[in-house]
This record gives sequence, C-alpha cells and structure tokens, in this order.
Amino acid sequence: MKIVIAFFLTAFMFIGCSSKETTDTKVEAKLVVDKSLATLSLNDQHEKAHTLKTTTKKVIFAFSKDAAHTCNDFFVTKKPTYLEDNNVAFVADVSAAPSLIRSMFIMPGLQDFKHTVLILDDEIVASAYAKNQDIEKIVVVALVDGIIKNIKSISSVEELVKEIEN
Repeated sequence: MKIVIAFFLTAFMFIGCSSKETTDTKVEAKLVVDKSLATLSLNDQHEKAHTLKTTTKKVIFAFSKDAAHTCNDFFVTKKPTYLEDNNVAFVADVSAAPSLIRSMFIMPGLQDFKHTVLILDDEIVASAYAKNQDIEKIVVVALVDGIIKNIKSISSVEELVKEIEN
C-alpha cells in the first residue's frame, strides 16, 4: 500500500511540474520606458479576460510570492474597487509554480479576493515582463495613454500606497 501511495505522489509531482524551459536571453523585454503596454491582455483570477483601459495610470506587477502577498494583504483592507478607483491594474505572476500547485492552491486562493488580480501564468509571457526587473520587489509601471513613462521597484506597503494614491 505504501508503494502505491508513493507511486501516485511521485506521478502527481511530475504532472504538476512544468517541463517548459525559458531562456531569458531570447525574450524581448516588455517593460521598457516609451514602449506601449496598451496591448496587455490577461485573464483575472476568475478567468475573465481583461485589457488595460485607456484611463489606467499604473500597473503593479508582483513577480514573487512575497511581493504578491504584500500587495494582496494591503488590497484586502480596501474596498473591492480601490484599484479601479485609482486607475490601477494589479498583475500577479504565478507562472513559476508547478501547474498542480497553481490549480489546487494558488488559483482557488486568488478567487477569494474581491479585488481584480490579473494573472501571468505562462512562463514565456511572464519572462518578457520580468526581464530586466527586480523580481523580488513590487514593480510599478506608470502609464500615459498606454505608454510606459516610468518604472519603479518598491518594497513596502507605505511605498505602494504612495504610488497608488499619488
């Protein structure tokens, strides 16, 4: 019986692990000052497609688990429309997690949030946005008419509030 259980656990680990290799050197960076971000189109945590609105002033990217937790822990303290009211979009990168972990734990957890979380779940797509960024920090991209005007890396909730509300 122990052998059967061990076999199934091993099989689930292999099924859940991504076999895609990403070569960061081959992807073109998407977050570059003076480039357009207007074509950004991602599904949210409820699998609803979203594109950036022309009124979007900032896009917050969380490429790491810690950065995402910092953002989400703050956003849950605000009303569900806080991001939209401030013309901000929030993007969380979950692409590094094995697909089994994503589908069983991460996505159900994200569905509990009232605020919109746009999801980067493809490693190749995510690597283009993460390229040349400090992925351990929260990345804030300022936009004017869909064009990137500034990119900042921040670490704290205080900095996050300042970036969103100013």
